[in-house]
Amino acid sequence: MQATDRTRLRTQAVRRVSIVTTASSDTPAKKILMMGGTRFIGVYLARLLVKAGHEVTLFTRGKTPVTQKIASETDQEYAEYSSKVKHIQGDRQDFDGMKSKIASAGFEIVYDINGREAVEVEPIIDAIPSLKQYIYCSSAGVYLKSDLLPHFEVDATDPKSRHKGKLDTEALLQSKGVPWTSIRPVYIYGPLNYNPVEEWFFHRLKAGRPIPIPNSGLQITQLGHVKDLADAFVRVLDNPTAFGQVYNISGAKYVTFAGIARACAKAGGFPTPELVHYNPKDFDFGKKKSFPLRDQHFFTSIEKAKNDLGWSPKYGLVDGLTDSYNLDFGLGTFRKAADFSTDDMILEKLGIKVAVPA
Repeated sequence: MQATDRTRLRTQAVRRVSIVTTASSDTPAKKILMMGGTRFIGVYLARLLVKAGHEVTLFTRGKTPVTQKIASETDQEYAEYSSKVKHIQGDRQDFDGMKSKIASAGFEIVYDINGREAVEVEPIIDAIPSLKQYIYCSSAGVYLKSDLLPHFEVDATDPKSRHKGKLDTEALLQSKGVPWTSIRPVYIYGPLNYNPVEEWFFHRLKAGRPIPIPNSGLQITQLGHVKDLADAFVRVLDNPTAFGQVYNISGAKYVTFAGIARACAKAGGFPTPELVHYNPKDFDFGKKKSFPLRDQHFFTSIEKAKNDLGWSPKYGLVDGLTDSYNLDFGLGTFRKAADFSTDDMILEKLGIKVAVPA
C-alpha cells in the first residue's frame, strides 16, 4: 500500500460519517448466542446485554459456573441477571454436536468472545443461515510491528502473528457475506482479568518488592478497561455503520512500562515502587515470562470507534486500575499465585537484595 493511500484511508477512518448507537436499549431485543461469557469479557458484556432486554445464551463447556456474583453488583442485580441468562453446554471443537445444539434455536446475533481459529467459526455460520450479525473478539496483536505508530485499522497485519487464527477468522467472515464486526483490543485489564497484566504488578507491590522492568522502561503501550470494552461491543450490535468493520478498542492515553508500575501503586495505595531495569538478553528464563507485556512500543488509534460508534473510554488508567484493585486483588482474589522466580534471577545478577518481611 502506498503512503498516500494509507494516509487517505486513515483520514477516512477518522472522518467517516457515523450513525451513532449510544446504547443497546435503542436496539430491538435480539436473540443472542455468546460463545464463552463466564470468565472475563463476557461476564460484563452479557450483563449489559441482558439489562438492555436481549435474550442471551452462553455456550460453554460448563467447566466454570454459568453465573457467579461479581463484586460490583448487588444481590438483587445478580439474581435478576442469573434468572434471565441462558446456557447451552457443549464443546465448540465438536462441530457437529455444536451445530445440532444451536441450529434450531433461532439465534439472530453471535458474540464470539473466545474464538481463536477460523475453523471454529465456520460451523457456527453454517448452522445459523439467517444470522444478522457476527461480532468477533479479535486482537490488536495481529498488527505487523512497525516504526510508525499508533496502529490504525488499515495498517499491515502480521501473517506470522500468534494471533494469525484471528486474522483468518476476519477473512472468513468477510468471505461468507454475513454482516460482521471485529473488535481488536490491546491489553485488557479490570476485575476478573485472567491474564497477568495489573495482577503481576499488584503482587510485587503487595510484597514490597522492587519491580523489574525490561530495558529503559520507556516503552509505550496501551491498556483498556474491560468495562469500556464491553460498552464498545454493545455499540456495534445491529449498527449498520459497524458492518464489515474492524475497530481498535483500548484506553484513551498511552503509557510507559514504568508508568504502569507507578499507576498500579497509586491504584492500590502503595508507596512509589522501586523500579529495577535489566536487559532480557542477559538472562535465560526458560519458558517463564519475566514481564507480562511485549517488550516494544505497542499502541493503537481508537479514533475510528469514537467517530463511528459514539464510544469513548470512561476509565482513565489510574481510575481503572483502582476499580480493578478494589473489586478484585484488593479483596484477596487473583487468578495466579505470585511467582518471583524470574525477579530473583534478575535481582541476584544485579546484586540487589530484597528485604524479607518478618
